[in-house]
Amino acid sequence: MATLPRPEYPNPQFERQNWINLNGEWDFEIDNTLTAIDRGIMNRPLNSKIIVPFCPESKLSGIGNVDFMNSVFYRKVVNLKKKDINGKRTFIHIGACDFETEVFINKKSVGKHEGGYVAFDFDITKYVVEGDNTIDIRAVDDTRSWRQAVGKQSTQYFSRGCSYTRTTGIWQTVWLEFTPMDYIKSFRVYPNINDCSITINADLFGKGKLTATAYYNGKEVGCAEVKNAEYSSTLKVDLSEKHLWELGKGRLYDLKLTFGKDEVTSYFGLRSVSLDDSFKLNGKTVFQRTVLDQGFYPDGIYTAKDDEELKKDIILSMEAGFNGARLHQKVFEPRFLYYCDKLGYMVWGEWPNWGLGIFSAEALETFVPEWLEELKRDFNHPSIIGWCPFNETWNCGPQLSMQRNDILKVAYMVTKAYDETRPCIDTSGNYHVITDIYDTHDYQQDVKIFKERYEKFDKENILHDDRRDRQTWKGEPVFLSEYGGIGLNIKEKTEEQWSYGNAAQSLEEFYNRYDGLTTALLDCSKMIGFCYTQLYDIEQEQNGLYTYSREPKVDIAKIKAINTKIAAIEKL
Repeated sequence: MATLPRPEYPNPQFERQNWINLNGEWDFEIDNTLTAIDRGIMNRPLNSKIIVPFCPESKLSGIGNVDFMNSVFYRKVVNLKKKDINGKRTFIHIGACDFETEVFINKKSVGKHEGGYVAFDFDITKYVVEGDNTIDIRAVDDTRSWRQAVGKQSTQYFSRGCSYTRTTGIWQTVWLEFTPMDYIKSFRVYPNINDCSITINADLFGKGKLTATAYYNGKEVGCAEVKNAEYSSTLKVDLSEKHLWELGKGRLYDLKLTFGKDEVTSYFGLRSVSLDDSFKLNGKTVFQRTVLDQGFYPDGIYTAKDDEELKKDIILSMEAGFNGARLHQKVFEPRFLYYCDKLGYMVWGEWPNWGLGIFSAEALETFVPEWLEELKRDFNHPSIIGWCPFNETWNCGPQLSMQRNDILKVAYMVTKAYDETRPCIDTSGNYHVITDIYDTHDYQQDVKIFKERYEKFDKENILHDDRRDRQTWKGEPVFLSEYGGIGLNIKEKTEEQWSYGNAAQSLEEFYNRYDGLTTALLDCSKMIGFCYTQLYDIEQEQNGLYTYSREPKVDIAKIKAINTKIAAIEKL
């Protein structure tokens, strides 16, 4: 790859100017025996090359090894000037690396991290020197251990069912960043649409004046400061202009934070989310017309080849009449969420819990730290309108053990403790323990049966739920968060090609089924939203509205006409 891959700053919500993108060619080696360090790998050349940030399973990485890799090594030499590091702190950031990561600077270990989906960083100030610096990164990945979350990565050699090609090691941007000695660590923005203001809680290192300035279309619309800010500081910025973040209309404000010599640029959306018998955005009922998006790409697997590929999936969804998505069994990268924010596209933030054995309390050791990292990283995105830490918590593990309900309860309580501003679904579909929204999954393909189910719910308040033996609806708002999955022209299900139920054998049959299923949900006044499975095909799962290469399989205008019918709950 001749040009630098993924050259843009990885997180537009927390951006500094003084940074170095480390993507591109790295030395690389696979270590399936887990003995490479003992065998002196730090003191010899590695035997291959890879293009970061693409995982070694992907074509874009230049490796394309889809077999299991127990451990992988990366190495890059970076030349640092005196001006880069003199009187500054130096941090190494890794956007995501699956799963156990250890970073070495000039052969010295500077830190370890567990979790395959969220960015982490290490302060390497005391390890770097003027001139050449050698960075070694080791990643250990065991998708079959039941002690790590793998989402939709296959635990068998071949992809099959709804599990796809694995991702090992680095799969998001790696970069160096240089800050003053006193710096901004993180911050949370709380918008208030009623008095047209934002409140900022900033986490700081050191002491100094903290200033927050808001802009809209380049014009300053608010400013506030704290003169002797330190550790954790709060300030309120009153806004002179009110521009609400709405569906299809991002209307983002720019934000600049300064703390001493440190400066961070960001943005925010002015909007509110609430829940009663319906889902409300800015106090108005909105029916969630969402689609399942799993964040897979033919050439990059977990990683889009460029910004345009990230943005394209949102546009394709909106063109089909969807107003949002479940970001399913994967933590999507910040730049995808940035485009959701800009385009006014609402999404559910999820965590890829499949593969983690939640039959044991030990699962909390894996779940809680990374889930809190995700909540912290993504809290400020206006497009995220809810959290869903788990999905379909089936009996799992060698003994097909049942979920521990206390784990689901902890997941919900941790989420609400960190973020009271959004609803939380404890586990999508099954098996609910404590939840703000009671969502179900229903892949019934017979329109008549499907329609009767949701007419009965509408008129008699009797909710169809195939999981009644292990969960109970207590009157929470209801969201059908998976349905459809309609295949097209699949003559016979195989491991290489499948969809839910019997595939439609003609376009007319497809449209009739899609219309019947979707309209039944729109016409149910007790339904707050739906999520159609799915936006695009992925490998053997052939139930997308688009192919894996994002070509339309059906007339998207017809799908939009169905999706955008007024929902019964919007008429109340």
